[in-house]
Amino acid sequence: MNPGPADRQARWLAAAQERGPRARLLWPLSLLYRVLMGLRRWLYAVGVFRPGRLPVPVIVVGNVVVGGAGKTPTVIALVQHLRALGWHPGVISRGYGRHSERVIDVGPDTPAADSGDEPALIRRATGVPVFVARRRVDAAQALLAAHPQVNVLLCDDGLQHLALARDLSIAVFDERGTGNGWLLPAGLLREPWPPAPGTPFSPDLVLIQRREDHPATGVPSTAGVPVFHAVRRLADHAVGAGDQRISLEALQGQALTAVAGIARPPVFFDMLRARGLTLTREVALPDHADQAAYEALLTPPATTVVCTEKDAVKLFALRPDGATQVRADVWAIPLELAPEPAFFAAVDAHLARLKTRH
Repeated sequence: MNPGPADRQARWLAAAQERGPRARLLWPLSLLYRVLMGLRRWLYAVGVFRPGRLPVPVIVVGNVVVGGAGKTPTVIALVQHLRALGWHPGVISRGYGRHSERVIDVGPDTPAADSGDEPALIRRATGVPVFVARRRVDAAQALLAAHPQVNVLLCDDGLQHLALARDLSIAVFDERGTGNGWLLPAGLLREPWPPAPGTPFSPDLVLIQRREDHPATGVPSTAGVPVFHAVRRLADHAVGAGDQRISLEALQGQALTAVAGIARPPVFFDMLRARGLTLTREVALPDHADQAAYEALLTPPATTVVCTEKDAVKLFALRPDGATQVRADVWAIPLELAPEPAFFAAVDAHLARLKTRH
């Protein structure tokens, strides 16, 4: 049987963790990638290209490594923190994987095919204004025009997107660290890490995430750049299509189909088993899989499906609350992220300094 897209993705991510034969074969291409990345940064740094600046502070949260290091949970945690302090945040994104190039105001019922998975998830989880566009500057300008009360913008992804001026940039890592330390396509890195001192557009803060049952991972960093840690865990409950809740204990002992259309599905499956759930079937879909890939999961014979919140964006649209009983029960299990308090204090300190500039 030929491997599917999810299997090929998993194999490439695994290969990029080591400097094996495949990585060494691709290493010359990574040198070319480094040169092109450096040239692009230099053109922005000297003013040949000018980043678009906005009238409110912009916080960019992004990955230095490919494969989903936890930027979206970080954005959600920051939105919740800033709202608690009285800020009025909005979120912008390119909306990777969507089928539209238009500027879109992501609403509760906006199809994920139009908004992208992560923007739909952020809108559902926070309720704050979320706009997507191919050019993030366009998304930001449209958001501020429609929601003038917004006084801070968070950009989900975009650490390497230099066309939007940022006031604070946060690089997120997970337990993979920097992989084999090489740039794409020989390794996981989107940009050289750690950046040399004085490198333009380098991140201001680093947040390293780990599972609650795993030790912390060390990531090399530039001197003077603060490094913080966060713990991620599955919530103690699952959420249904109609916002109903059920405890994870109530799902224990049931035969479950686990679905994950994320960069690394096995991580989600491992976390489910660690919480005592019985997985009779594991369905690993490619990251940003089309909604059609989920349809077959909801056909008879009836079963109980557990998935990530990202997958629920598409699965819930296929099974609205009140659907017939022959369809599967679908439960999304939220991922909770708990950064150390010092991380939020560092963000607050940056924003306090920015208030005098905006």
